[in-house]
Amino acid sequence: MKLTILGTGNAMVTECFNTCFAFSGEGRHFLVDAGGGNYILKALKNAAIPVEEIHDIFITHEHIDHLLGLIWLIRLAGQKMNQNKYQGELRVYCHSDLITTIMTIVDLTIQKKVAKHIGERIRLIPMENGDTREILDCPVTFFDIGSTKAKQFGFTMILPGGQKLACCGDEPYNECEFSYVKGSDWLMHEAFCLFGEAEQFKPYEKHHSTVKEACQLAEEMAIPNLILYHTEDKNILRRKELYTKEGRTYYHGNLYVPDDLDAFDF
Repeated sequence: MKLTILGTGNAMVTECFNTCFAFSGEGRHFLVDAGGGNYILKALKNAAIPVEEIHDIFITHEHIDHLLGLIWLIRLAGQKMNQNKYQGELRVYCHSDLITTIMTIVDLTIQKKVAKHIGERIRLIPMENGDTREILDCPVTFFDIGSTKAKQFGFTMILPGGQKLACCGDEPYNECEFSYVKGSDWLMHEAFCLFGEAEQFKPYEKHHSTVKEACQLAEEMAIPNLILYHTEDKNILRRKELYTKEGRTYYHGNLYVPDDLDAFDF
């Protein structure tokens, strides 16, 4: 199993792509979020992930930096289906309220000869809190993160070697997630900025956290591996260095601050 971080930035970045990533194994891929536009096609190309090999996509919530790239993927997959270049079906998982939003955008922007596959070979699959699906031969459990900003789901995944990975979406960990996140070997958590830059970037009023809080959480929960993402990009050339330095003060596990296209092997 390989995890490729396609994008690491928050909604307004210009020096990297919006946060999204893909799990890959044996020529199949599971995409989590899709960024805010058609750069998702470039990101996938850079990562050598053909759209024809993506059969599972999870969209965490409705914000444009996570959702709009999906519309381009639906368009491209539908076109390839019309050309007999896409085998099988494309499954899109999301919380039930999000399906109406996706369909509204599709109806307004995608030609009917492409959109006709929705409901047949392109399936929008509603998830409820605690639902589990088998994706890439791994159990994936979806859960409501308890957001008060916009309904959002995270997930846990049992990796091929038995390790557990948890993703809390793009908001700080909420106690309602404890039963899902506890015992994880890997935690993927947002870190909008350095704690020392909180006054500048104002993460708390945006329902985000800093490197400090994310690292304190992983330390308290004894999670051995922490991946930080969904960051600002104003000093991206030193982001890895600076975030790692601050994080080491609060967390003693394996801390990762990836750049776009960095990958992890499990």
